[in-house]
Amino acid sequence: MFMQASTSLALREIVRFIRQKNRVIGAMATPVLFWFLLGSGVGRSLVAPGFRERTDYLTYFFPGIVLLIILFTAIFSTVSVIEDRREGFLQGVLVAPDGRSAILFGKLIGGTLLAVFQALVVVLLAPYSDYHPDARVLFYLIAIISILAVGLTALGFLIAWPMDSTQGFHALINLFFVPLWFLSGALFPSAGAAEWIRTLMRLNPLSYGHEALQGLLATRPGMPLPADLSHDFSIVCASTLLLVMACAFQVSRRS
Repeated sequence: MFMQASTSLALREIVRFIRQKNRVIGAMATPVLFWFLLGSGVGRSLVAPGFRERTDYLTYFFPGIVLLIILFTAIFSTVSVIEDRREGFLQGVLVAPDGRSAILFGKLIGGTLLAVFQALVVVLLAPYSDYHPDARVLFYLIAIISILAVGLTALGFLIAWPMDSTQGFHALINLFFVPLWFLSGALFPSAGAAEWIRTLMRLNPLSYGHEALQGLLATRPGMPLPADLSHDFSIVCASTLLLVMACAFQVSRRS
């Protein structure tokens, strides 16, 4: 019964996304345009960690855009919590025996599926950034993207659950999500940054997600996987687990 309810809510999120054409265009086109315009205009080239030669900024910026796709999906998928409460749908689900848990896991599953799909569509553009992932790399990319999607959707849910205003939600989202993305290494490498910035980047779990994405995308066919991949995966998994547990605790409260 619980899985059926969660699956139904997840499918509802996917159907809602597909039917909202403007949302589909905004979620997909905005990060790609951001990648192309900012990547073409900000820096002609740089020396990125893990690269022996000077790297075009479009190449360096590409993993950050994949991460931004996941962030956008988390924002769009969790704001529906507030909309469902305002429309009365949330109250109808809460009266069911497994209503609270079903809402949480339905949102997490739906947000994750949407994020993985959108991120993989963008990954198809990787050859244009001089990345050529093979089937082995794609497997690990799907894994890290899925874990990041669960964690970021859980963070969005954690913020959206107690709120009743979409305006307030977006204000808090800008406070949490934008600095997390900026300090993940998506826009600039930590080398050369101020010491306090490097400290914040080391404390940011998204930095390890970005590092995993960057290392995997830079792995060409026949090359070994990045040596620190297991370390990055461990930190991202631990952070995601803590966020999901925090969501479960928040949902279980009857206030």
